[in-house]
Amino acid sequence: DLAVAMATGEAWFKVPETIEVRLKGEKAPHITGKDVILHLIGEIGVDGALYQALEFTGDVKSLTMTDRLTISNMAIEAGAKNGVFPFDEITKEYVEGRVQVPYEPVNPDADAKYIRTVEIDLSKLRPVVAFPHLPENTKAVADIKDDIKIQQVVIGSCTNGRLEDLQIAAEVLKGKKIHDNVRCIVIPGSQWAYKEAMRLGYVDAFIDAGCVVSCPTCGPCLGGYMGILSAGERCVSTTNRNFRGRMGHVDSEVYLASPYTAACSAIMGKIAEEVR
Repeated sequence: DLAVAMATGEAWFKVPETIEVRLKGEKAPHITGKDVILHLIGEIGVDGALYQALEFTGDVKSLTMTDRLTISNMAIEAGAKNGVFPFDEITKEYVEGRVQVPYEPVNPDADAKYIRTVEIDLSKLRPVVAFPHLPENTKAVADIKDDIKIQQVVIGSCTNGRLEDLQIAAEVLKGKKIHDNVRCIVIPGSQWAYKEAMRLGYVDAFIDAGCVVSCPTCGPCLGGYMGILSAGERCVSTTNRNFRGRMGHVDSEVYLASPYTAACSAIMGKIAEEVR
C-alpha cells in the first residue's frame, strides 16, 4: 500500500458505512463530552462501529467544541473510522479563529442514508465511568454500590487535556486538597493549553490542591513513564483506553472518566461524582 501511494499519489480506501448518532435534549452543566462518548460506547460496544463512521446529528448546540473533540477522539474506541459533527456556528467560530487557509464546510447530504440510528437523550445523562478492562464496561457513577478506593488520578491527555477540561478540573479542586492516599497528575494537552492554564490560575489551583502538573505528554496513558501503576493499584483517568496493563502492572486497574468526575474522585479518594 505504501509503495503504491508513493508511486501514484493515490491510496485505496473502503468507504465506511455511517451510523447516525442522533442527540436530543440538553446536557446538564457537569456532564461533558466524555460522558456522552462513554455512554455511547457502553451502548454499542467497542466493536459496535467497526469500519464505520459515527455521524452526530440533532441537538448538538449544548456541546462545546471541547466536548465534540473529545467525542470524536474516542470514536475509534467503538471501532469507528471517525466521528464527525455538522458544521454549525460553534464549529465556524472555532475554525475561523485558527485556520489560515480557505476551507469548505462539509455537511451531510439531504438524502443521506445511514446503516442504523442510535439515539441519546443528553438531558438524561449522568456522570459515567468505564470499568476495567474495556471502555464499553460503563456504569453511571450514581449506580456504583460499593466504594471503589483509588490511589491515582490522571487528568489530561489528547482526550481531555484541552483548556476547558483543565478549567473544569481546576474549578472542582480550587481551595481543596486531594485525598492523602491519592496521587493526582495533571497533563495539559498542548503547550498553549499549559500556558493559558498558568495565566488563568488553573495551574496554581492544581498545585495548591497537591497535584503534580506535567508538560504535555502521553506519559502514563500508554505506560510510558510518570504515574505507572503497580500491582493492585487503581487509577481514575481521563485518557481513552483502559486495557489490562496499559498504564502499568497487569494487575492494576484503570477507570475512565471525565475531568469533573476525576477531580471529584481525587478529593474523595474513591470514584465520586461530587465532593462531600
